[in-house]
Amino acid sequence: MNLDEWRHFLWAQALGETHASIADDIAKLWLQLRYQYLAIAPEVSTLLCKLRCHYLLGLITNGPSRAQWEKVHTLNLRQYFDCILVSGDLPWEKPDQNIFLEACQYLGVQPRNCLMVGDKLETDIAGGQKASLGGTVWIPLSKESIVVFEEGPRPDFTLESVTDLPLLLPAKSNISHLACTDFEDCNSNASDGS
Repeated sequence: MNLDEWRHFLWAQALGETHASIADDIAKLWLQLRYQYLAIAPEVSTLLCKLRCHYLLGLITNGPSRAQWEKVHTLNLRQYFDCILVSGDLPWEKPDQNIFLEACQYLGVQPRNCLMVGDKLETDIAGGQKASLGGTVWIPLSKESIVVFEEGPRPDFTLESVTDLPLLLPAKSNISHLACTDFEDCNSNASDGS
């Protein structure tokens, strides 16, 4: 089914039989409100512009193609990134190493010279490690989500905010390229069927 049908289906399920008849109206209103309030924080925009002056930047996001490209276009993300990969356009999604290696190939860089910055241990950090990237940086969605796992992916670095990223990037670094992910709306993918 296409994206609009999928959104209608989700809202109809959520509303139940009694209110399923208004699912189309609710889905349209939800989408309007979503994009009305979806924005990149000014400090993140500034950071991306500064980083792009010195590094190649890539965005890797999981989700249906149309839903993710809606966000990319609405947020005008192309201005910040040299490479944008949407899993819905490819045969893999994070944490499959191939999506990370595809970004490296597109950027013309070696994986060992890249840094993965992401908010999800199980997709961003695990995938960056599977692809043998030069390092991984985890930016938890909240302080409550910082949990020490006995097993599983462990990032090389953990930061409270993406704006702290320059603290990890000395003037001379072996990390010459960044693969970044999901800065715009970390929780939005679930509502798009991903």
